[in-house]
Amino acid sequence: MGRLLMQHVATKTEPVIASLIDSDINELKLAAKKLFNDATILGGKGFGTSSLRLFATFAAIYLLVLDRTNWRTNMLTSLLVPYIFFSLPRSLFHLFRGDLGKWIAFITVVLRLFLPRHFPDWLEIPGSMILLLMVAPNVFALKFRNNWVGIGIDLFIGCYLLQEHIRATGGFRNSFTQKHGISNTLGIIMLIVYPICAFIFH
Repeated sequence: MGRLLMQHVATKTEPVIASLIDSDINELKLAAKKLFNDATILGGKGFGTSSLRLFATFAAIYLLVLDRTNWRTNMLTSLLVPYIFFSLPRSLFHLFRGDLGKWIAFITVVLRLFLPRHFPDWLEIPGSMILLLMVAPNVFALKFRNNWVGIGIDLFIGCYLLQEHIRATGGFRNSFTQKHGISNTLGIIMLIVYPICAFIFH
C-alpha cells in the first residue's frame, strides 16, 4: 500500500518538478541573454573609446614628428606633450612610467648634461615627454588622467591647435589644399574626436 502511494505521489510530482526546472532554465537563459547584450553594448563603447584614444595618441605623435622634421609651424606644438600624457593608453603609460621610462629619462638627462652639443634638437620634446611621465604627481598620473579633467584638457588642446592651424593656413578650405594639408588637418581633427566621444560615452 505504501509503495503504491509513493508511486502515485511520484507520478503526480514529476510533471510539477519538471515544469519548475524548465521555468528556472528559461529564466537563466533570459538572464544570460540580457547579460550578454549589456556586456556587448558596454564593451563596444569601451572598445570604441580605447581605439579612438590610441588613434588620437598616434595622431599627436605623428604631428610632433612632422613638426620636428618638415612641417615647421609657429603653432605651440609643445602642447602635444600634455595631450599625449593625458591620452596615452593605460598599458603604454604604465610601461613608460616604470623601469623603461626611468632608463630613458636617465639616458636623456645624462646626454643633455654631458653631451649638449651632440644632443639633437628633435629629441627635446620626446625627452620632455618621458620626463613628464616620470615626475608627474599621482594626482595627475592616476586621478586626472582617467576622468573628465584629462579629457577636458585634451579637448581644449585639440580645439586650440585646430584653430591655430586654420588661422596659419588662411582658412578651413586652405588647410586641406596646402602641402601635407590633409594629413595635418585630419591629425588635428582626430585630436578633437577622441575627447568628444569620451565625454559622450562617459
